[in-house]
Amino acid sequence: MVSRCLWVNLKNDKYVAYHDEEWCVPKHDDHDLYELLILESFQAGLSWECVLNKRDSFRRAYDNFDIDKVVNYTDADVARLMSDAGIIRNKLKILASINNSRIFKKIQQEFGSFNNYIWGFSNNKIIQEDCTKHTKSDLSDKISKDLCSRGMKYVGTTIIYSYLQAIGIVNGHMAGCFFNNILTKR
Repeated sequence: MVSRCLWVNLKNDKYVAYHDEEWCVPKHDDHDLYELLILESFQAGLSWECVLNKRDSFRRAYDNFDIDKVVNYTDADVARLMSDAGIIRNKLKILASINNSRIFKKIQQEFGSFNNYIWGFSNNKIIQEDCTKHTKSDLSDKISKDLCSRGMKYVGTTIIYSYLQAIGIVNGHMAGCFFNNILTKR
């Protein structure tokens, strides 16, 4: 039997696949970094499992996370999203996602890519931390503060810590999880 992190709901195939194939895998593509940042912002007050179960609907509703389309969303798009039962219909989070998309674009312009910006905080290094012991860190505090100062919403330190795990800057796999064996062989 495969040993996984204790938080994985083994009855949810999407969640198992996310843990086994995506979580803590280093991501450097700005599209992937953007999608996960928007999805993580919808997690505020909810579980990641809830958001993950709706990811396909979010992709459809948000034009496959085409940032060039999302930054131009209008009130009509907000109304469309608010009526979409497949996603989390929280108006403040929807408005924040559009706002955050515009700020994401500004960061890309300033740093050449969002990848350069976000990975620069860790000097392009992966940080090993057991997910059972942390929900935030000095690094997530620093990034959250910077994103908030730029005007982003729903990017508190706990959300950013979760995001850092999702994009692989923080490897939060527990000791004994099979995934750590894979990472050491890379």
